[in-house]
Amino acid sequence: MERSIAHIDMDTFFVSVERLVNPKLVGRPVVVGGTSDRGVVAGCSYEARSFGVHSGMPVKMARQLCSEAAYVRGDMELYSKYSDQVTEIVAEAAPLYEKASIDEHYIDITGLDHFFGCLKWSTELRQRIIRETGLPVSLGLSVNKTVSKIATGEAKPNGLRNVPTNIVQPFLNPLSIRKIPMLGPQTFKLLRSMGIITIGTLSTIPPEMMERLLGKNGISLWKKANGIDPTPVQSWSSQKSMSSERTFEQDTTDVQLLETMIIRMSEELAFELRSKQKMTSCVTVKIRYSNFDTHTLQKKIPYTSFDHIIRGVAKTLFRQLYNRRMLIRLVGVRLSNLISGTYQMNLFEDAPEMIRLYHSMDSIRQKFGKQAIHSASAL
Repeated sequence: MERSIAHIDMDTFFVSVERLVNPKLVGRPVVVGGTSDRGVVAGCSYEARSFGVHSGMPVKMARQLCSEAAYVRGDMELYSKYSDQVTEIVAEAAPLYEKASIDEHYIDITGLDHFFGCLKWSTELRQRIIRETGLPVSLGLSVNKTVSKIATGEAKPNGLRNVPTNIVQPFLNPLSIRKIPMLGPQTFKLLRSMGIITIGTLSTIPPEMMERLLGKNGISLWKKANGIDPTPVQSWSSQKSMSSERTFEQDTTDVQLLETMIIRMSEELAFELRSKQKMTSCVTVKIRYSNFDTHTLQKKIPYTSFDHIIRGVAKTLFRQLYNRRMLIRLVGVRLSNLISGTYQMNLFEDAPEMIRLYHSMDSIRQKFGKQAIHSASAL
């Protein structure tokens, strides 16, 4: 059976949420991120992009390019709230969906053509999200995740693009190779230096040559250029969480030891998140008493992969959970509701030092192991 995959993306998500809160921002250039010159642009409106502003750019440079823009400090808690609203609508309507990041979802609607019509269903879902949240939504519909995501990009701003099987290659061929998901800047420069500018040109390169040039990634890019992507839509509710547990050789009531272990596990899990470019919105702490009585407590949080946020939540949960003062044989931490995204999305404070700190810590862990460095409270 031919697959039907929809991809929805909330246009300029951070800016769109800010405009819902403050309608005076509508129609103006808007930049979301740190509000001082030391900050980083986390998101910007189409009006600001026309001046050359883009995500990841230092705010100081953005101000030079577009001084008349409204500069807004980001609020991840607010963005997480609206992201969850969209997910609830998708979950209620969709047979199978995957939350790919804070502002995008993949939906597998294969087979709905027999009952309802995939294009009609997708159109009505998009209209419902716009109606109930007030957020602009772009949607791409095609035969796999790669083509539907590219179609969404071509549908922006706030549009819908349907790419059925018979026009997949004609749709892809004239587009820049930059449109291919997961094609990094270095690979882009390499391919451009070889005269490969469009997806159509890339699709005609022998796959053996692509493999010699880029290894397995070369084959993956060749397949995407030819509209081939068997990657399944993974049920978001069943996506694997990350967890860590410690069973003590001797049961203990040493609160300081227990909290230290909670902090160490939290930091190591946060590093694992960042290594896999993931973020979490749910922290769970688990304790097991000497009589094997097991209790858990969890808390929803704004999407993050920061050590200092996750360990703080885990420590608070442990203190709320451990109230019987009985001997404990096991403690654990679990991170769930995982989505793709980098921890820089959380950096709305004007703290480039924090970025450098995390980069340095992660470099040490990648070289010497995840236990090579911890905060003082985890020692």
